[in-house]
Amino acid sequence: MTDKIYNVLFLCTGNSARSIIGEVLMNHYGAGGCKAYSAGSHPKGEVHPMARETLAGLGFATEGLRSKSWNEFTGAGAPEFDFIFTVCDNAAGETCPVWIGHPMTAHWGIEDPAAVEGDGQRQAFLDTVRYLRRRIELFLELPLATLDKLATERKLKDIGHIEGATQPGVIAQ
Repeated sequence: MTDKIYNVLFLCTGNSARSIIGEVLMNHYGAGGCKAYSAGSHPKGEVHPMARETLAGLGFATEGLRSKSWNEFTGAGAPEFDFIFTVCDNAAGETCPVWIGHPMTAHWGIEDPAAVEGDGQRQAFLDTVRYLRRRIELFLELPLATLDKLATERKLKDIGHIEGATQPGVIAQ
C-alpha cells in the first residue's frame, strides 16, 4: 500500500451481515491505508445479531455499526470511493448508483450466512469472516501504487474467485 488512504465500499442487498463484516475487517486490517464503509440496496435496518456477536467474539470493534442504504454515499459530502466490492450475487446484478470518481469494482460473492438457520449459523458466520479476511489480506498485499488499472482490475476479480466464492473460477497466481 502507499501513503494514500483508499476508500472502500462493501455492498450487499440487506447490509446486515456480509457487507458489515467486510467493513469491519477492512477497517481493522487496512487501518491507516484504507477506510471502509458498507451499504445495501435494500437495507434490513439492523445488523444481524450473529454478525455482531461473531465479530465481537473474535475481538473486532462493533461500535457504531448500522445497516444503511447506498443512497447515503451518493450525495454531497459522501466519500469518493477507490474500490467497491459486492459480496452478494443479488447486489452484483443490480443497477448501482453512479459513483463519483469511477471506482474500481469487483464481485467477491459469498453465501449469505444469515440464510443458515439453527446450529450451523455460527459456523456460517465464522466461514464468512474467514473468506472475507483472506480476500482483504490479498487485496492489502497488492502494490496498488504501481499496478496499472487493468492489472488491478484483474487481480481484484481473481481475489473474488478464491475459496468460498459463490461464482468460483480459476485464478492465476
